[in-house]
Amino acid sequence: MFGKILDVSHHRTTTEAVWFYFIALTLMVGISTTLVHFLGLVGVVDGAGSFFGGGEIYTMIGTVLVLMVSGLILTSRNLTSDIFSVLVVGVGVYLAYTSSVMIGLIPVALLTTLKTK
Repeated sequence: MFGKILDVSHHRTTTEAVWFYFIALTLMVGISTTLVHFLGLVGVVDGAGSFFGGGEIYTMIGTVLVLMVSGLILTSRNLTSDIFSVLVVGVGVYLAYTSSVMIGLIPVALLTTLKTK
């Protein structure tokens, strides 16, 4: 069931892109919360806040995850030479860092609706 939703090389319709957005957001919340918890146990971070509160460490981890997912989409669909796709990734990373990871994932979800070369 999740295999097709998590496959970054699959061309999606708008409805499938919305599902991809929600699944990716849920995975990012889980991964970053677990990572910050373990980093707190080790003593690397202190008082990180919450994911939805926009703590600095969550923003950094979420931005890296948005960049990783975007890069996976670009490379698996051979869109690395398409300037529009690269600009969409840049906008997504910029929005994830400056405003919110939830907003930064929207261009990434739209990137999954573009046709491959």
